[in-house]
Amino acid sequence: MKEHAIELFSALGERLRDFGLNTETQQIIAEACRANNWFSPREICRAVEAITERMLRREVLEAWLSAYSVPVAAPRRILVIMAGNIPLVGFFDLLCVVAAGHRCVIKPSGKDTVLMQYIVETLRAIDPHVAIEFHDGPSAVDAVIATGSNNARRHFQARYAGIPALLRGHRQSVAVLSGRETPEQLAGLADDLWAYSGLGCRNVSRLFLPEGYRLRLPMPPMNPKFRNDYLRTRALLTMTGQPFVDLGCAVAVEQDGFPTSLSRIAYTYYRDLSETEAWLAAHDDEIQCVVTEAVAHSRRAGFGCAQSPALTDWPDDRDVMAWLTREVE
Repeated sequence: MKEHAIELFSALGERLRDFGLNTETQQIIAEACRANNWFSPREICRAVEAITERMLRREVLEAWLSAYSVPVAAPRRILVIMAGNIPLVGFFDLLCVVAAGHRCVIKPSGKDTVLMQYIVETLRAIDPHVAIEFHDGPSAVDAVIATGSNNARRHFQARYAGIPALLRGHRQSVAVLSGRETPEQLAGLADDLWAYSGLGCRNVSRLFLPEGYRLRLPMPPMNPKFRNDYLRTRALLTMTGQPFVDLGCAVAVEQDGFPTSLSRIAYTYYRDLSETEAWLAAHDDEIQCVVTEAVAHSRRAGFGCAQSPALTDWPDDRDVMAWLTREVE
């Protein structure tokens, strides 16, 4: 029943509220950081808190699930192939599959296995019969949700051509500034740029600025690996004579398109917001979200909110629950 999913995941939220405050979860955090040295204790706790507050509150789950006829009448085995670029990035798909009433067969990224195993063990402690299992390779599945690079997406398209598949490739996010942003909003934008070392598809990597705007952003403490990337990128730009704005631990370069270096931010000046709106429309399939108060967009996020998505902030603008309840047969 729908109520069971609400009970299960709201109970998970309650158990995660003291994550990082006790010996057991501190050990989990340390193990996860050893397995992926892009992770930090602060950002693991941040990811858990965002999931707990934005996805696992009873009232939030009730409102979200009220829009769907769940559980489905004919449960299927749904394989979820997870990314591992930021902590627990694959949790949302697990939540959707189980809440829809299907059986979730998960294949976590090797970069995020520790945290996903902890979540599954906690769910099993709440309900020993929870419909989750880890992918063993040979077992057949009825549908797949997979997230990865564009090359990985092409592989998934070929590998799972015979079953329903919801496949995601590489996307990036942008911000559109009006020039009237408050210091608090700019601090939020800095978080949208550099939370999780900028590794998420919801991290902003391109800025649209009004003509004459002078870019100044506060830089948070960065992972040593990110700083090394910044030093290499800055040195290369200096040697080639390409102009850039040094932000302290990242560089901003005026250019078209998205940057290829992690510590490099692209920016473009506009004369009229209609120019930017036209660009956003033309590149919609490359964009995950748009941080702005200056233009309308279906995937608009507030400043400082890009990395705290709600249950209806669908990846790639695809309603996962609608797909699981209407298209998986």
